[in-house]
Amino acid sequence: MGSQEVLGQAARLASSGLLLQVLFRLITFVLNAFILRFLSKEIVGIVNVRLTLLYSTTTFLAREAFRRACLSGGAQRDWSQTLNLLWLTVPLGIFWSSCLGWVWLQLLEVPDPDVVPYYGTGVLFFGLSAVVELLGEPFWVLAQAHMFVKLKVLAESMSVILRSVLTALLVLWLPHWGLYIFSLAQLLYTTVLVLCYAIYLIQLLRSPESAKQLTLPVSRVTQLLPSISRSRAFVNWKEAGLAWSFFKQSFLKQILTEGERYVMTFLNVLNFGDQVLEREKDASLQKQDDVAVAAAVLESLLKLALLTGLTMTVFGFAYSQLALDIYGGAMLSSGSGPVLMRCYCLYVLLLAINGVTECFMFAAMSKEEVDRYNFTMLALSSSFLVLSYLLTSWCGSVGFIMANCFNMGIRITQSLSFIHHYFRESPHRPLAGLRLSPVLLGVFILSAGITSVSEAFLCCERGWPARLAHIAVGTICLGVTLGTAFLTETKLIHFLRTQLGRSRLSDKMT
Repeated sequence: MGSQEVLGQAARLASSGLLLQVLFRLITFVLNAFILRFLSKEIVGIVNVRLTLLYSTTTFLAREAFRRACLSGGAQRDWSQTLNLLWLTVPLGIFWSSCLGWVWLQLLEVPDPDVVPYYGTGVLFFGLSAVVELLGEPFWVLAQAHMFVKLKVLAESMSVILRSVLTALLVLWLPHWGLYIFSLAQLLYTTVLVLCYAIYLIQLLRSPESAKQLTLPVSRVTQLLPSISRSRAFVNWKEAGLAWSFFKQSFLKQILTEGERYVMTFLNVLNFGDQVLEREKDASLQKQDDVAVAAAVLESLLKLALLTGLTMTVFGFAYSQLALDIYGGAMLSSGSGPVLMRCYCLYVLLLAINGVTECFMFAAMSKEEVDRYNFTMLALSSSFLVLSYLLTSWCGSVGFIMANCFNMGIRITQSLSFIHHYFRESPHRPLAGLRLSPVLLGVFILSAGITSVSEAFLCCERGWPARLAHIAVGTICLGVTLGTAFLTETKLIHFLRTQLGRSRLSDKMT
C-alpha cells in the first residue's frame, strides 16, 4: 500500500471513528432520556458506573497492550505469530473477568435487591460479554491493520443500534427485569460485533480473488485460528515484549481513563491503524514521503479535533441549561446540572485533542520510551486519584470533571512535547494544526459572548417563544462560525475534500 493510499485510508478511518463516536453518544443520550422515564436512577447508575467499569476494565487490561503491539508491526512479518499472540487475550480476559467479578460481588457493597434487582446476574453477564468480545480480537486487528473502514462502520453501528433497540423494547415491555435488560443487551452487542468481523473475513477468504486483491496475509479460514509449528516460535517475541511494556502501562492508563468511576465505586464518593512510520526512528531517519504523510494526517486531525471541541465548548456553555431542561426537566436543569455539563464541554475539548496526540505518541514510541513513560504515568495516576478525591470532597461531582481536565492537560503536554521533539529535525510542523486564524478565533469569542447574553435574557424560565429565540440566535452564530471556518481553514478543507474524492473513487472501483 503506497503512502498516498495510506493517507487516504487513515484519514477515512479516523473520520469514520469520529463520526461513530458522535453517533453513539447521541444514541446513548436519547436512550438514557427514554430509560429514565421507566427505571430508577439507581439502576441506571449501577449500569453506567459499576457494570460498565467492570466490562471496560476487563477488555482494556486483556487486549489494549496486544492491540498496540500488533498494530505496530510492519508489513513484513509472520501473521500466524501475530494471530497466536492475539488469541492469548481470551484466556487473559477470562482471568481478569473472574478476578474482577469476584471483587465486584464480594468486596464491593451489593445494592439493595429491592432497588436494584439481579445485580449478581448483571456482574456475570457483563464479565461474560467482555470475554465474548475478546474472541473477535484477532479479526479486529487484522481488519484494522488493513483498514477495512466500511467493516468497522457497519459492525459498530449495527451492534450499537441493535443493543439500543433491545434495551428500549425490554424497558418498555419488561421494566421489572431490572439489570437483566442491560445484561442481555450488552451480550447482544458484543456477540453481533464479533460475528460481523468474523463472518466478513470468512466470506472474504472464501473468495480467493477478493482476498488476493486486498493482499490479506492469510488465505484460509483455519489460518485465523491458533497454530503451532515446529519451525518457528509460537509468537513473535519482539511483539510480545512490546505488548508486555504496554501491558504494564495499561494499569496506569486505565486509572487515568476511568479514574472517576473507580473513585465512585471503591471510595463511595459521589468513568493510525496501519503504521506509516517505523518505531525507534526519528523523523530524520524515516522515508521522507512517509514522514510527510504522517505529518499531514496528524496536522489535519489535530485541526479537526480542535474545531470540533471548540464548537462544542463554546455553544455548550450557553445551551447546557436548555438542553438539560428539554432532556430531563427541572430535575436536571436546576442545581448543579448546568455547571456539570459546561465543565464537561471543556473536558470534551481536551479529550479530543488528547486522543489524537496520544495516539501518535504511542504509535511512534520505542519500547524503551514506553517503559520510561510508564514511570510518568505512575506519578500522574497517583496524583490524579488523590486530586479526584480532594476535589470531589471540596466541590462535589464537579471535582471529578476538574480532575479529569487536569489529567488531560498534563497528558496533552506530554504528547505535544514528544511530537515536537519527533519532528524537530524535519521541515514538517504538524502542531500547527492547533493554531487558529485570528479571524476564526475572533468569531468563536464573539459567538460565545452573544450566546451567553442570549441565555441570560431568553432562557430558560421565559417560556417556549423565548427558548426558540435563544435557539435561533445559536443557530445563526453556529452558521457564521462554520462558514468562517470553511473560508479560513482552507488547508483542512482541501485535505477533507481530497480524501472524500478518493473515497468515492475507491467505492466506484470496488
